[in-house]
Amino acid sequence: MFSRTELDNTDPWTRLREGNLRWVEDRSTAGGDRGAARRAATSRGQNPFALVLGCSDSRVPAEILFDQGLGDLFVVRTAGHVVDSVALGSVEYAVGVLGVALIVVLGHEECGAVAAATRIVDDADVPPGYIRDIAERIAPNVLRARRAGAVTAGEIVGQHSLHTVELLRQRSALVDAAIHRGAVAAVPARYSLSSGAVTEVRPAEPVLLAA
Repeated sequence: MFSRTELDNTDPWTRLREGNLRWVEDRSTAGGDRGAARRAATSRGQNPFALVLGCSDSRVPAEILFDQGLGDLFVVRTAGHVVDSVALGSVEYAVGVLGVALIVVLGHEECGAVAAATRIVDDADVPPGYIRDIAERIAPNVLRARRAGAVTAGEIVGQHSLHTVELLRQRSALVDAAIHRGAVAAVPARYSLSSGAVTEVRPAEPVLLAA
């Protein structure tokens, strides 16, 4: 069992991956960091080491699936991890004020928001009400994923996470500068509802055409 000082000196992405492995293997340990003592220790301020920009889906609670305690993560959740001005302001607060060392954009399999956006792209099937606004914000990433060769829903979800990291850098000079100077790292990731595992999403290798 690591002390909190030792944990604070661990690479943030390694810390999250190790926590996720504990979750997958049903040996979570963060319960002790969610009780009265930790609540008292964090009552006068917060010092999260990572930001998770994730989906509002009830099955994807970042603190639990990464096995982290109270005050460890700054979490921003919207349907399909859509980035509007409020979400972007929250991300900038985590980076610029709280000084998080890591941004994780966390998509997940069976995402209803991504599925709705995919139906817009593939079938011109537009959802009603404000759900349409969410789906239409995701649709450009679905289209990019399709053009890059994504076939399955899981591939589209992964590409959406990847493109959301790009969007954060494009829309926020603060976030882009922090990443550029190495003050914060950014990782696109995908969560499996069935296995509980989080995997990093990497850019697809370019396809080389035969001469």
